Amino acid sequence: MNVVKVGLLGLGTVGGGTVNVLAKNSEDISRRTGCQIVVSKASVRDLRRSRICETDGIELTANPQDIIDDAEIQIVVELMGGEEPAKTLILAALKQGKHVVTANKALIANHGNELFAEASRNNVVLAYEAAIAGGIPIVKVMREGLTANRIEWLAGIINGTANFILTEMRDKGSAFADVLKQAQDLGYAEADPRYDVEGIDAAHKLCILASLAFGVSLNFEKVYTEGISKITPLDVTYAEELGYRIKHLGVARKNATGIEMRVHPTLIPEKRLIANVDGVMNAVVVKGNAVGPTLYYGTGAGAEATASAVIADVIDICRQLESANILPALGFLDEQLQDLESLSIEDVETAFYLRISVQDTTGVMAAITSALANNSISIEAILQKEVAEQGANTDVILLTDSVIEKSMTQALQDIEALDSTNGSVIRIRVESLQ
Repeated sequence: MNVVKVGLLGLGTVGGGTVNVLAKNSEDISRRTGCQIVVSKASVRDLRRSRICETDGIELTANPQDIIDDAEIQIVVELMGGEEPAKTLILAALKQGKHVVTANKALIANHGNELFAEASRNNVVLAYEAAIAGGIPIVKVMREGLTANRIEWLAGIINGTANFILTEMRDKGSAFADVLKQAQDLGYAEADPRYDVEGIDAAHKLCILASLAFGVSLNFEKVYTEGISKITPLDVTYAEELGYRIKHLGVARKNATGIEMRVHPTLIPEKRLIANVDGVMNAVVVKGNAVGPTLYYGTGAGAEATASAVIADVIDICRQLESANILPALGFLDEQLQDLESLSIEDVETAFYLRISVQDTTGVMAAITSALANNSISIEAILQKEVAEQGANTDVILLTDSVIEKSMTQALQDIEALDSTNGSVIRIRVESLQ
């Protein structure tokens, strides 16, 4: 049986999980590929550190360049994270004609165009299934399973930490800061949680999904990004009363004027399956013009879940080693990638949830509805809390019909200028996902 040697750049949580899953499932993997996949060498920061996997038979080195320069290694798996030295090492591996597998979503989102071009020049594969949604094979779905479709839109819960926080806020009525501390204690959130709770991690993944969906070059800078740190238990409760749940959603949509790429808190009708994805789980809905909406659900992180995606890429490469037929990196032929306009968030059309703190005085609702009407905004639902006495402060909660964001921005400026309005209006976008 042919032996394919693999080198790991990094032997931490995912690297160790990769070694363990390869060992556990070696017989089935060999039956699927017709070859024996062997991790022969791995680069680590600390040679003395204990590992979550057995390292017998694996040569450990503190110099990652040793992996690149090993002539017997055919596939390099990058699990270091960060943009450098990962980018330099991957480029070096590609130039030497080695296939590369990576779980590095930030690297692909920011430098994927350059890296894919280098892989194409050298007729090798740069695979990245593990970069998005952990064990959910969403890249394969987009690049292979749905290729007969024109993708109209996709929406995903693609950061488990943010989803865990919103779930706990809903179930326990806890404040954001308290649940964030809990997530850190459980190991779901880093000491510096900004990438998760401010939407940067999800934006990296959405950028890649949008390119797969619409056949455009990667353009991370055009992704509108908004985090969940301003969500309060009050908004979570009001959303529930209106029949919605708040999720941190990544949305990509193609329309006549360009493509939308946006990550932000979103109200979703509670009857939608994706609205019931809780805890650290991930899910992606993809709407194709032939198949309709399809949902993909699973574990978005963790040693063996992510290792599952890493090894699936390694297996695909093994199957292609004897073939010149390499799948395009983003699912479309390189020369067919389109340069479409990326819409500003101000030009995006959505419905809105509005929470307005007002003094309960005569004419306040008329003034609010007038401000909305003057900007051609219709109201779908109103929820107004009772107050103990005339003139006290209360919350008015509105659901609007779909409107261009810049019209809503102008309407909110008009509402906030009213004497009866207290402070800024809370707005959260609403998606029906039909």
